Amino acid sequence: MAEETLIIETPEHVELQFALASLGNRFLACAIDHAIQMAAIIITLIVATSVSTEIDRFTTTTIDKMTSGSLWTIAAMILAIFIIFFGYFAIFEAVWSGQTPGKRWLRLRVIKEDGRPINAFESFARNLLRGADFMPLIVLLPLYSIGILFVFASSRGKRLGDFVAGTVVIKERAAEAPSFAEVFEQNDDESLSTIGNNGWGFDIARRRIAEAVDFKGDIRSITAIEVEVVEAFLRRRYDLPDLPRQWMAWRVALPLLNKIRPQFDADTFTYEGFLEELLARYRRN
Repeated sequence: MAEETLIIETPEHVELQFALASLGNRFLACAIDHAIQMAAIIITLIVATSVSTEIDRFTTTTIDKMTSGSLWTIAAMILAIFIIFFGYFAIFEAVWSGQTPGKRWLRLRVIKEDGRPINAFESFARNLLRGADFMPLIVLLPLYSIGILFVFASSRGKRLGDFVAGTVVIKERAAEAPSFAEVFEQNDDESLSTIGNNGWGFDIARRRIAEAVDFKGDIRSITAIEVEVVEAFLRRRYDLPDLPRQWMAWRVALPLLNKIRPQFDADTFTYEGFLEELLARYRRN
């Protein structure tokens, strides 16, 4: 069966082609996540029962103390189960850039319809309606019947929560662009290039060739390893054909955009320009 493809045009007027996640992959990822949820809930119940027993053992001097201890344990257990059940998908997708453990295992990711990473708002918005998607259409039909119905009806495979949040679920394909490991495969001699007449070595990663991108955001959370990835891409981009180059720029920028949450002008934004400006600001600090 051929993969359905989502085509998004970037600000550089380059078409990024995403493979939409199939219903089977999404169902399997969801089943994995629900299994993890159930395991966490069972562990919570076991721990709460054990703690409650210990509290009762040490507070049998008065009925009031025993009752109070048990009630606090029950309240904490209910709160933990609520967070596990309702917050699992939203928290993981917000922290892991659109992925849960199940999605990460099957290489699925939730992104915005324009190809950018989702933020906490989109994550919570799409999962706020998971309960509605989860419900069977009628009693005899399986769970997620409403969600499945919306996925089939949508040209982009969107369930009800995706319509509200403006998101889609894609399948990451390793062959779309060079991997980070391939970007690092180069000799140190290739990292530097001499320009100008002064004979000084100039790191070509710092050369500005893209349209300048002015953004507002705190880059102090960026790690040295992430900067090395940015530099490696900016050095190697000249050896990449145009489409894989834009793909690689998108892939390198995606987690950084998700971490910084910058404000920028979407009309003039380019991924290469963003990476150039990010590196320049990092080196100035």
